[in-house]
Amino acid sequence: MTYIVKDECIKCKLTDCVEVCPVDCFYEGENMLVINPDECIDCGVCEPECPIDAIVSDDDPALKDKEKWLSLNDKYSRVWPNISKKKDPMPDHKKFENETDKYAKYFSEKPGQ
Repeated sequence: MTYIVKDECIKCKLTDCVEVCPVDCFYEGENMLVINPDECIDCGVCEPECPIDAIVSDDDPALKDKEKWLSLNDKYSRVWPNISKKKDPMPDHKKFENETDKYAKYFSEKPGQ
């Protein structure tokens, strides 16, 4: 089992989760975060910290497109920079919090800064 970041994070990139992670397994893209599944220790402390429910366990029965999100988290955690400190969210994040299908509309492969 591991935790993964999914669609809700895109264009929001809230980093409350990063601050509580005991193993620093978050990685930052231009407009979202991902979790390295090999580094995640399945402690679950990050999940309740996400105010938009973008983090879930990969064994959550309600998780749609499980393989897509597992693969995305794995792939980009290997190329994006590690993030271990809380940062300001994306400037217009409130505007995107309740939007759906953000991956198709906004996902960026670019690393964060």
